[in-house]
Amino acid sequence: MARAAVLWVCLGFLAGLSVGAEDQELPVSYRGAQLLRLNLPSPSAHSLVEGLVDEGEVQLWRDREVNGTELDILVKPDALPVVQERLKNESIEYDVVIADLQEAIEQENSLVSESDLDVLMGRNGHRMEWQSYHRLQDIHHYLDFLAQTYPNLCSVQTIGSSLGGRPLKVLRIASDKPNSPAIWLDGGIHAREWISPASVTYIINQLTEYREQHGDAVQSVEWYILPVVNPDGYEHSHTGDRLWRKNRRSNGQGCLGVDLNRNFGYKWGGAGSSRRPCDEIYAGAHAFSEPETSAIQGFVKSHQAIKAYVSYHSYGQYILYPWGYASYVPPDHTDLSKVGNKMAQAMASAGGGSYRVGSSAITLYPASGGSDDWAKGSAGVKYAYTVELRDRGRYGFVLPAQYIVPTAKEAFAAARTVAEAVLALK
Repeated sequence: MARAAVLWVCLGFLAGLSVGAEDQELPVSYRGAQLLRLNLPSPSAHSLVEGLVDEGEVQLWRDREVNGTELDILVKPDALPVVQERLKNESIEYDVVIADLQEAIEQENSLVSESDLDVLMGRNGHRMEWQSYHRLQDIHHYLDFLAQTYPNLCSVQTIGSSLGGRPLKVLRIASDKPNSPAIWLDGGIHAREWISPASVTYIINQLTEYREQHGDAVQSVEWYILPVVNPDGYEHSHTGDRLWRKNRRSNGQGCLGVDLNRNFGYKWGGAGSSRRPCDEIYAGAHAFSEPETSAIQGFVKSHQAIKAYVSYHSYGQYILYPWGYASYVPPDHTDLSKVGNKMAQAMASAGGGSYRVGSSAITLYPASGGSDDWAKGSAGVKYAYTVELRDRGRYGFVLPAQYIVPTAKEAFAAARTVAEAVLALK
């Protein structure tokens, strides 16, 4: 199981990606970098890839499933000949999924012009639309707009600040009924997963401006929604490095960032996490060492009405429930599986995507210190899920903006299904 941790390592990838990125004058370029999908036929083939990752020749995008063979790696341009030769020598077959990653990045976001956004602002009172990916300022302004426009329904609470001083804004959407159960939703814990905040803000839009269309379930629970858990990393992914994952903590040793989804305090520091500061899955100095995760801990612990915790990620199309720290399941895993399968059915009906359901460590790979494990194991939340949104790897983290709406419809269908499950607990 230690392999999962090793495979996430990416030391010095693309010169400056993880070291000193804040000081760069220009964004990191991925010109000529390729995304390869490998078919690993043997343990020795897997060991070869581990070595390539350790050497900084490749970056892991998606680990293989437990007992699976497929694995996605990003290869920097000058390493391509060496990597291709070593894969050939080990008889490892692969497909080139993205031939030039920088080109894919440049085509990813169908940016709406400033004049069009100004028209939206004048007409709607906010700049949000779901045909493009938005910066943090637009997202936060949208939350404030909803609180001002629907004061009896919405309110905004800043539950803390990031390391960089950016606010962690939670939108509360009130229930139509007193003493209702509550649901926590979040997105953007990993900076590069842009489809996550986009989908979460779409959910907010449906729960507020289109509320009456979605029935009693969504109106009979309280919603607490944090669209961007990692605002510093998210902004850096727009301005410095499109594929940045962690937050922006300076760890010394020339390394930046803690993986916030390895920093929660349930079985912290175990399988699928790292104690090495330069690693992509670095768990931090200690559990809840980061202000972003500590703020969530304080808020959720103080709201005992929260009965479900759903964190949206990408990519792979999975609905995962605890445990992530090891290949065990909670005593009520049949309940989690039943609701997870209902979520998958609803998502397929809403957007057409097929989602696999199962516990994290058994279905995908071990990942200790995750938010869903903490919500279930420490905060006592009944339904805890990590939803890995689209796609299955054709675009990976650079999912074109044209897929925002169908993906977000799936995300909303999952949230609505969870609301129905929570109400059934009463």
